Amino acid sequence: MVKDKDNVTLEDVLQPGTNMLAAGYCMYGSSCTLVLSTGNGVNGFTLDPSLGEFILTHPNIKIPRKGKIYSVNEGNAKNWDGPTAKFVEKCKYPEDGSPPRSLRYIGSMVADVHRTLLYGGIFLYPADQKSPNGKLRVLYEVFPMSFLMEQAGGQAFTGKQRALELAPAKLHDRSPVFLGSYDDVEEIKALYASMSNSG
Repeated sequence: MVKDKDNVTLEDVLQPGTNMLAAGYCMYGSSCTLVLSTGNGVNGFTLDPSLGEFILTHPNIKIPRKGKIYSVNEGNAKNWDGPTAKFVEKCKYPEDGSPPRSLRYIGSMVADVHRTLLYGGIFLYPADQKSPNGKLRVLYEVFPMSFLMEQAGGQAFTGKQRALELAPAKLHDRSPVFLGSYDDVEEIKALYASMSNSG
């Protein structure tokens, strides 16, 4: 919300994600999909070109509590920190005897998050040695997707805190992000917690 609608300032934009009122994305492919939350769950709509209207096709989207897919650009693996490397290693070579997770990475955040939202799993865009503050922009990439994920029952984490609790100082601030199924994000949070406790 803006403080004064007749005098909008940059401070009105630089608010924590917890103050967001709505978020969504549109995705074009074999169909045109609009996914939207106004703070009361997440709904998916598909464009019906014959009507020129979006039809509610995915009401009340809920992300599965745990997923079988992880999504990350493995080309950056040599620059990852310990918790991210350990998490991806556990995805490939589970220590509990469960089957390995499938890697799916399109390289389009909207497409990767859309799949994660519908089928579960985790999307990772960690900080690394080349980009110590991460690459994704807080206000228009991290916040909207984190808002949608939480509204669907998932989580979003920066490696240090809940993503929506970030308070951006500048319009194009960046942050790492780990978002997706509740239990999957809990795993990465535990790895970061054990790193900070041992360091």
